[in-house]
Amino acid sequence: MRLRFTKMQGLGNDFVVLDGMTQRIDLSVPQLRRLADRHFGVGCDQVLLVEKPDSADVDFRYRIFNADGGEVEQCGNGARCFVQFVRDRGLTAKRVIRVETRGGIIEPRLEDDGQVTVDMAVPRFEPAEIPYVGGNGDVVQTLDVDGVSVPVSVLSMGNPHAVQVVHSVDDAPVLTQGPRIEHHARFPKGVNAGYMQVVDRANIRLRVWERGAGETLACGTGACAAVVSGILLGLLDSPVRVATRGGALTIAWRGGQSPVLMTGPAATVFEGEWQVSE
Repeated sequence: MRLRFTKMQGLGNDFVVLDGMTQRIDLSVPQLRRLADRHFGVGCDQVLLVEKPDSADVDFRYRIFNADGGEVEQCGNGARCFVQFVRDRGLTAKRVIRVETRGGIIEPRLEDDGQVTVDMAVPRFEPAEIPYVGGNGDVVQTLDVDGVSVPVSVLSMGNPHAVQVVHSVDDAPVLTQGPRIEHHARFPKGVNAGYMQVVDRANIRLRVWERGAGETLACGTGACAAVVSGILLGLLDSPVRVATRGGALTIAWRGGQSPVLMTGPAATVFEGEWQVSE
């Protein structure tokens, strides 16, 4: 079977996007891994699947699979690519779209300048909602990572994040410590490990070791989690420009029960067909 796909990217965080509106797509975990493999497949950080929604008041259902084949709750950069995809395909003419994800309902909006703003919903801090074992509800928790005490801000942006403030992201132990935090026993579903360098009150630099994907050039939910963390720690004022290795995002949050708003670009790279292995 040959499957049509669209390769897209948001700040270098790259995706294979599949249209499940007009065809049934049911790929196994090994097939998803093969598709995401950069040597034997198309290659991507995540596979995105566009489907018909379960609810009448929602426009689409949006599913996200990491490169390891595991389905996850949310992906901010993917959400922006999602909007570009359904608009380019003529699946909707709306500029504001209600989208059902595993992590909840989001509402991306296409801006006049071509960028996409995504309402990423309200950040969550309760340990059971992250999930995080042994937490007390405080944002900052201390993790024992190979005998070293690491202070991290623990929260959910529809998916789990552990963000730490570092002096320099260039020297941060993303590739060595990141995998250890991802699989830490206190995160039963894994976690995204963020490393935030505060430049000033309106600018940060960020690297993220993503759960199931490794370090990516950008992480939208990671940018949201970092800014929320920085605001709560008294280090940042909204809005904040987040510089990643793939480019910049703008994140705004008024605090409390207000939603986090993420604005950034999305682009189509190419389209093609992939031979699905049995």
